[in-house]
Amino acid sequence: MLKKMFSRTLLCTAIATTGLIGAGIASAAQTLRIVGNFPNDHTSSVAMEQFKAEVEKNSKGELKVAVFPAMQLGGAQENVDQVRSGAVFLTWISTAYLSRTVPELSVLSLPFRFESREQAFGVIDGPVGEQISAKLADKGFAALGYMELGSRHLTNNVRPVKSLADLKGLKIRLQPDETHLSTFRAMGANPVTMDIKEVYSALQQGVLDGQENPYAVTRDRNFNQVQKYVSDTGHFFDFVVVAANKKKLDGLSPELRQVVIDAIGNAVASQRANAASEDAKALADLQARGVQFDAVTPEFREAMKQATAGIVDTVKAKAGAELVDAVLNATR
Repeated sequence: MLKKMFSRTLLCTAIATTGLIGAGIASAAQTLRIVGNFPNDHTSSVAMEQFKAEVEKNSKGELKVAVFPAMQLGGAQENVDQVRSGAVFLTWISTAYLSRTVPELSVLSLPFRFESREQAFGVIDGPVGEQISAKLADKGFAALGYMELGSRHLTNNVRPVKSLADLKGLKIRLQPDETHLSTFRAMGANPVTMDIKEVYSALQQGVLDGQENPYAVTRDRNFNQVQKYVSDTGHFFDFVVVAANKKKLDGLSPELRQVVIDAIGNAVASQRANAASEDAKALADLQARGVQFDAVTPEFREAMKQATAGIVDTVKAKAGAELVDAVLNATR
């Protein structure tokens, strides 16, 4: 009897020990918290779910990824601050929210500069992008890739915008980038900055007349419910930068760091491919929801270009003439 009890005790001890060892292995996995302000179904958020799956698979369980899209952990600027402090591993965010920290990013916001997504990617994937990524690194960020946010277009709830005169006095929400604000001031509008999480209610209450975003963002945030008109102004082409905390990235083993880098590369490529078709679909969806679309004429576009021509000199003073000239030369 005593022998059986002793054997049973040994068996229980072995099971408990095995459980503790298993728990130790499980707890050894690192969790990378990643945050974004885009809705769950935006192509960038979908791409980060792809990133999560690939990292967890290829790290063989050594890395787990916790994804928090749709402003779950705060607004856009808060997400940037969380990454910089190391509270989270990375964010995927419009470059505008980092331009105060890294003014060189303003070269990507030169108005009416990028005539196609292919041209825009040619710039960000080349020497200009390398220089910008180096500046981000100096501020503690590791730029892991640049996804497409897309061409930004104006919506408003006051009148169709078909000329510079129609822009005059409109209170338009813009991202917190001085180049963006200066561009709309030059065109006669009244631009204000506001975090994206506050925009819907501000439009609904009439605090704002309008906003500007790629079609997909305008649709996915349901701005069509509080906006009547959209014009294909295409004044900026915007990027989503995947920015990690550099110390946290460098703290990973070389093998795990490469898993993260490879997975981001694949996610970025996938997102870029999906963004183009989604952009066209989003405009059709907005029109189907009752938003009036007014195409910008060549004359109106030229007038906007002329009105904002002086922005180049402003950006040169802020970001450096050499980098601005590199963008100008790459987009001639």
